[in-house]
Amino acid sequence: MPIYSDKVMEHFMHPRNVGEIENSDGVGEVGNPVCGDMMTFYIKVKGNRLEDVKFKTFGCGAAIAVSSMASEMAKGKTLEEVKKITPQLVAKKLEGLPTNKLHCSNLGAQALNKAVKDYLSKKGKVVRGEK
Repeated sequence: MPIYSDKVMEHFMHPRNVGEIENSDGVGEVGNPVCGDMMTFYIKVKGNRLEDVKFKTFGCGAAIAVSSMASEMAKGKTLEEVKKITPQLVAKKLEGLPTNKLHCSNLGAQALNKAVKDYLSKKGKVVRGEK
């Protein structure tokens, strides 16, 4: 049985939305010191929707696939919809990840949500549960 699903391999070999958005509206960066993965998400917001999403990831194939999938899931969605993108949802959309790579899906969702929080804080909007 293969370690990675065809969907993971497709997103690893042909990642979507790679790059950086100049003058982005929000940036979210996370890293895992244990495995060395680093993800940075950039978002452009227009009318409460993510008009564009880009990412830069330094990490394993799973981390790249997770970043690609999370960016696709978020593009065109409202800020509220993006906040509902969970690590479990990303892993499910990728048709599963090996247990030892599940932390990668956590990073993708975390970086994306950090970018939304960054955008909201720049707009002076209070993020519920945070000060």
